[in-house]
Amino acid sequence: MVAKVAFIYLAGGLDPEKQNGIIQSKNIELKIVGVSSYDQACEVAKTLVQAGAESILLCAGFGYRGTAMIKEAVPGIPVGSARFDYHPGLGQSGDAVFNK
Repeated sequence: MVAKVAFIYLAGGLDPEKQNGIIQSKNIELKIVGVSSYDQACEVAKTLVQAGAESILLCAGFGYRGTAMIKEAVPGIPVGSARFDYHPGLGQSGDAVFNK
């Protein structure tokens, strides 16, 4: 059985219709999608779950609020995150940048 997992990453100007891909292996199908806001990430997360994603990992750009928003958008689905509270590439938390 192949586990279907998803990874959502954040950066300004990303379009999930263009910035996406699948990495397939024997045991895992990893769907990767880029988004430009927390709101967009919530919609993408719902779509990923509807398509069969069993869990979602979020990039370090998601702050505490962003992670909570995704968890609220897809109740019952495990949501994890690789997170910096102070993201070195952003100079602040992702909450301050992407929660608009």
